[in-house]
Amino acid sequence: MEGFASHLGRRLISNTEIPAGQDDSTVSYLVNSCGLSPEAAIVASHKVKLRSLVKSDSVLALLKHYELSDAHISKVVRIHPHVLVANAQETLLPKLEFLCSIGMSRLDLAKTLTYNPMVLTRSLKNCIIPCYTFLKSVVLSDFKVVNIWKRHPRIFGAILSKNVIPNMGLLRELGMPQSCIAQLLTSHADVMMRKPEFFSQLVGEVKEMGFDPQNVSFVKAIPALSGKETTWKRCQEVYKRWGWSENHIGSAFRLSPQCMVMSEKKLMGIMDFLVNKMGWQSQTIAKYPHVLTYSLQKRIIPRFSVVRVLFLKGLIEEENVSLATVISRSEESFLDRFVNRYLSQVPQLLDVYRGKVDIQDVL
Repeated sequence: MEGFASHLGRRLISNTEIPAGQDDSTVSYLVNSCGLSPEAAIVASHKVKLRSLVKSDSVLALLKHYELSDAHISKVVRIHPHVLVANAQETLLPKLEFLCSIGMSRLDLAKTLTYNPMVLTRSLKNCIIPCYTFLKSVVLSDFKVVNIWKRHPRIFGAILSKNVIPNMGLLRELGMPQSCIAQLLTSHADVMMRKPEFFSQLVGEVKEMGFDPQNVSFVKAIPALSGKETTWKRCQEVYKRWGWSENHIGSAFRLSPQCMVMSEKKLMGIMDFLVNKMGWQSQTIAKYPHVLTYSLQKRIIPRFSVVRVLFLKGLIEEENVSLATVISRSEESFLDRFVNRYLSQVPQLLDVYRGKVDIQDVL
């Protein structure tokens, strides 16, 4: 198989026009040993010249030891070809060992390096460890630091004094509790990494909309409003299709900021189910926007299907049941209130809840 791969790589290279003066040995290595396409290898060869294949082989061996697959390695090299000329034992190994020592699994390490291999260029002593130390002082656990790195690996290469630290200072000045700051950093480090000028304006807008910096809703509103030119507009357009006014949207956002950071597909699916299949008024949903944040398949459809059956059979009255009552209860409470007490009248109600029986089959 290895011989076939090498032969295929050489054949592909021979069929790809290599510019005059091109380092053919580097291109061949990038194709045969790193899995790059000939075209990608030519591009990468402009960025790095491989003088010692033994050195490059040791880098690949180290990455494979840390369970990076061939596909992972190919992407890492394509994004950051200079990794092949790094000193595997003295430069790369200490960084990989450190990241694993704080709780990063080798699989997560492989996935994260695939998306952002540039962390391997950062100084362990002057950048990675100080960043880790600072983040842990805020979020208080290695587990949360690892989650930050998995979601936003760029933060390990950022100069925290330029953005994150000033932005945290602003939040403290507004009276935001440390627990809320830690939550924002853990969930949305990308927002905390924005320039202080942008972040200050963003926080000001959130405050002007009536959010209290001492409340967790302020934390949820910041990332929602930060995408005002993208995700916000997308959600806004969806809601307007369902007849919501600007006042409806603004009120819904203040009640549940997460309703403005959802995908169009999810929003359309939930609105279609609740309005067209369950018969709820679209404007009524605007009063209980947190309903939209739940899973359509796992929570919304099972629960509202049961409630719809009870409505149609006259066992409960619609005006006595709110969207919040249906969606917010724990599963045990929901089953006791809406399923178990009616099983004698509707024996198939539990099957409706579990999705085994359609509503029409019990009416």
